[in-house]
Amino acid sequence: MILNQYSESALSDAFGIEMSSVEGLGVGAGWGRVAPGASSHTDRHDETEFFVIVAGTGELTVDGRGHQVRPGTVVLFEPFESHIITNTGETDLVFFTQYWRDSARTRASATSRTRTNHTDRPQFVFSTPPTPNGDLHLGHLSGPYLGADVYVRYQRLIGNRAWHLTGSDDFQSYVTAVAAREGSTCAEVAAHFSAEIAATLKAMDISVDEYYATNAEDGYREGLQRFFTRLVDSGRVTPKATPALLDAETGEYLYEVNVGGTCPSCSHGAGGNICEECGEPNLVADLVDPTSRLSSAVPKTTDVERYTLPLHEFADAVADHHKLGRVPVRLRELAERVFARKTLDLPVSHPSDWGVRPAEDDLDGQVIWVWPEMSHGFLHGIEQLGAGTGEPWSKEAPSKDWKIVHFFGYDNSFYHAILYPVLYGLAHPGWNPDIDYHVNEFYLLEGQKFSTSRRHAIWGKEILTPDTVDAVRYYLSRTRPEGERTDFRRAEFDRACADTLVGEWQDWLTGLGERVEKHFAGIAPDAGTWTAEQTAFLNRLSVRLDEVTAALNPEGFSLTAAAAALDGIVADVRAFSRRQSALTHDGRWSSEARTALSLELAAARLLATASAPLMPRFSAKLAEALGVPAVATWPDTVDLVEPGSRCTLADARFFGTGEQR
Repeated sequence: MILNQYSESALSDAFGIEMSSVEGLGVGAGWGRVAPGASSHTDRHDETEFFVIVAGTGELTVDGRGHQVRPGTVVLFEPFESHIITNTGETDLVFFTQYWRDSARTRASATSRTRTNHTDRPQFVFSTPPTPNGDLHLGHLSGPYLGADVYVRYQRLIGNRAWHLTGSDDFQSYVTAVAAREGSTCAEVAAHFSAEIAATLKAMDISVDEYYATNAEDGYREGLQRFFTRLVDSGRVTPKATPALLDAETGEYLYEVNVGGTCPSCSHGAGGNICEECGEPNLVADLVDPTSRLSSAVPKTTDVERYTLPLHEFADAVADHHKLGRVPVRLRELAERVFARKTLDLPVSHPSDWGVRPAEDDLDGQVIWVWPEMSHGFLHGIEQLGAGTGEPWSKEAPSKDWKIVHFFGYDNSFYHAILYPVLYGLAHPGWNPDIDYHVNEFYLLEGQKFSTSRRHAIWGKEILTPDTVDAVRYYLSRTRPEGERTDFRRAEFDRACADTLVGEWQDWLTGLGERVEKHFAGIAPDAGTWTAEQTAFLNRLSVRLDEVTAALNPEGFSLTAAAAALDGIVADVRAFSRRQSALTHDGRWSSEARTALSLELAAARLLATASAPLMPRFSAKLAEALGVPAVATWPDTVDLVEPGSRCTLADARFFGTGEQR
């Protein structure tokens, strides 16, 4: 017999609360105490665990969703479910816990579709609002915009509520540079390129549910000023004089677009305020060998009073935030480097004529820095989306039920994954935002960075037509810079279109249609007798479905993996077709030959389904040619084409590039 009783004297600090262990039960076990108003750290592990609430009242937050608990409540956490326990009462919350490893349960949870997807929670999926100083090129499109679009399409197919939001980031300093060069106004430049950007997204079949232009939105400025006032009222954002750079000839304040130098952290070339190479911020005055873009004179250093945030004081808050959602190690490592600095007094306002001035009149001639501004812009977008869909979402009172998903390039990582969580904590202290981060690296063009100034770019509108859009989406997915920089080479794109999409995908689909037409007058046959090889092939298709599903689920989201799985489906079925072609449809093995053909049709149907998030036009056209409904839900199984369906594959042309068969 083992007898153990709760004892306050045995408790010690653990997981942000107090815990003690119970030995000898054959599984991990212990007591926990949460003081009034306290919360545990976010925990996520491979063990199965349960809590029994013994005393007190509180709330359990499991994968971002809150559940009230009281004495007598029993809750079991599946492996990898994140959980936080909070005491919402006035007396201690006491619980008993047991935890153990169960390999079968761990595998089931790791491969679960329901655990990794946020059923019933609204998901706001943001692609970084682009700067309206030019149109979008393939480097832009390959990253946040295609990623967010595919993510939302898949989430809707599995029955979740998800929306894609973005807009034009009008108040960027880069807009002022274009306006000065073209002799136009900042507002005119922003409005023109905002419209061009929206048109390019549409041409790419990137569906945006809420597109907001910050300079043109009713109530946007006032909402931003209220958000900034919250930051000031927190007492952590205050006017402070710190070193800055001025142009030595004009005396103009230098930041972002108007200054460059060597990054003080990694020694690569960097622009003002951020280094695209290492991702770390700079304070402009700390650039090594800075140069002004306004004159050839060496910039001069002087103290300038700006609203400033002591960001170095929030290392623990950012680390706690990074335990809650999907945060790639690349972002955690960046945070470790940033917070290794002893101090980082970050200006969040700058002298400028273009932007939104704070409601406070402490500092004349300054605007709220556009990057902190963006954190408010996301909340504004959610509120505007709610106004159009009948939902009471408010930027003044963000909800803990919201699931936010960000897609952005690595050069924006500091702002999204480090600065914004701090700002949200100051502006809305009761809100701990549940955010997943999806980051991409640079997409190169012929081995070099895309560059507007050097005219080294392929613009979206140059390559996108209704006939080519799916080929572009496929190739950008296949070569997307996930985890490392990748390269767009026009010759390789043309080769992929001609050799893969036309030479393999189209060739097989056309040949399949011709065989259905020849042997069954264009009508999908029913399967007949099955051989062991055919059963194995059906299982192989099921594995491919699982591969695409895993590639599109949030935890392992990868367009390169999804595109590879689509290629795998075609490679598998082409090999299967070659092997099965020895069976004739009018001899001893005609029943087995009929099964082989129906399995090829099943593979085509799987391809139509699995390609729907990545290549929506191709998917819809293929489903139509197979005589099956357009894809409306994500399947759990590989399905045969219903016998009797009219098949028009032989006449269908899916890709408007390369030579058709």
